[in-house]
Amino acid sequence: MARRKKGRVVDGILLLDKPLGISSNDALQKVKRLYQAQKAGHTGTLDPLADGMLPLCFGHGTKVSHYLTESNKTYFVCVKLGQTTSTGDLDGEMTSERSVDGISQESIRQLIPEFLGEIMQVPPMYSALKHEGKRLYDLARQGIEVEREARPVTIHSIDLGAFADGEFEMTVVCSKGTYIRTLAEDMGEKLGCGAHVVRLRRTGVGPYANLPLHTLDELIAISEQGQEALDSLLIPIDTALEDWPVVNLGEDAAHFIKFGNPVRVSGVPKEGWVRLYEADGERFIGLGEIDPDGNVAPRRLMLPPEVS
Repeated sequence: MARRKKGRVVDGILLLDKPLGISSNDALQKVKRLYQAQKAGHTGTLDPLADGMLPLCFGHGTKVSHYLTESNKTYFVCVKLGQTTSTGDLDGEMTSERSVDGISQESIRQLIPEFLGEIMQVPPMYSALKHEGKRLYDLARQGIEVEREARPVTIHSIDLGAFADGEFEMTVVCSKGTYIRTLAEDMGEKLGCGAHVVRLRRTGVGPYANLPLHTLDELIAISEQGQEALDSLLIPIDTALEDWPVVNLGEDAAHFIKFGNPVRVSGVPKEGWVRLYEADGERFIGLGEIDPDGNVAPRRLMLPPEVS
């Protein structure tokens, strides 16, 4: 007999404003307990010294978390010039200090084009990547440094903000896997003075940009009003896939899809993944893919408990 899962069935996505000083997983567990949810996951790690948008996926929402993890991210970052640290941010010990004389906002602006598009980055030692089964940050804390291969990442845009007292601000839109600390360090080296991150906030993940976020304190306060009040903060699962083509299914086609059968639908794309809806687009039922025969095949369905 299958063991009954503890907690409530909760489906949806919450846009959490992760606070400074805790890991993404710690934040997830705190919110999961508030919701008393059976199943939840986050969509990409934020360092303890970074705050901002952390989409949390509940229930069937975990089926789309991968697509948010793989999506572009937007960050607001403040960079201190003239000093490098062991971690690339305020958490590390200072490793060098150099003059910033002659560096202006314009010299930073002229540097930006070198970092746009696909570039190669060497992951920092203080990262969650593994080497021979061990996290790099664990090795770094032991004073061990290992060789890391440069990896391609894409910087879609860098908008330069304020510059004063040897610090500058910028907003960066980048691909998954981009290390903002490394970007700041590399820019500092190009300027000849070194640099490290003193403030990092994620403001966008995939389709979610500049949207209202919910803090832990807010969630704790709202939880006193009951679970329905917390559930009202969740946004629909399909908002994570707003750029995907939509396929509306009639009653018969939806019935066959729910039982795992591909169906023929007119007017669909020739290939790729699609969002599936029934009841004239009123109800999102899952993800499908156009198969080699041109049929719509079910891939990941979001059915309520009584159907699944």
